[in-house]
Amino acid sequence: MSGSVPLADRPEGQRLLTALQPGDVVVAAKLDRAFRSAADALETLEELKKDKIGLHLIDLGGDVCGNGISKLVFTILSAVAEQERDRLRERIRDAKRHRASQLLFNGGKRPFGFDVEGEGKNRHLVPNPTEQAALTRGKALQSEGATLRAIASIWADEFGLKKFDANSVRRILDRG
Repeated sequence: MSGSVPLADRPEGQRLLTALQPGDVVVAAKLDRAFRSAADALETLEELKKDKIGLHLIDLGGDVCGNGISKLVFTILSAVAEQERDRLRERIRDAKRHRASQLLFNGGKRPFGFDVEGEGKNRHLVPNPTEQAALTRGKALQSEGATLRAIASIWADEFGLKKFDANSVRRILDRG
């Protein structure tokens, strides 16, 4: 599970934390695999210390509960790990936006208004004429004050599309 999820909120993290007894030591290979949020890392460290449980991070050279310097290093590196996670998220978002601007398919659910063609990394989006026309009509109707339910009905009646719920119509119109 992603390190962005607090340790106590991960199923295995919950299992670990409930099984620990005073005197136990948690050993993790890397700080950034255990925690990606500085707040979660520091909160968990304080809980472990309160419960007389050690935390040994191999990439930091061992015990991080022992003294003030260890906690300082742990705090700084926890903040760095969180910042790295944020940078990674930004890079992925930027790469997906660039691919989308090139009409390349990023995977997942097919976006409304497009069909997916090609194979592997060469999969790309091709405008679906019926859905593009429905999208254009839906935006016009929306600007005229039509309800989202009315737009969904028109899409079903005039374009032969499945009946969408109002939230789906809003999401499609906002995206398209």
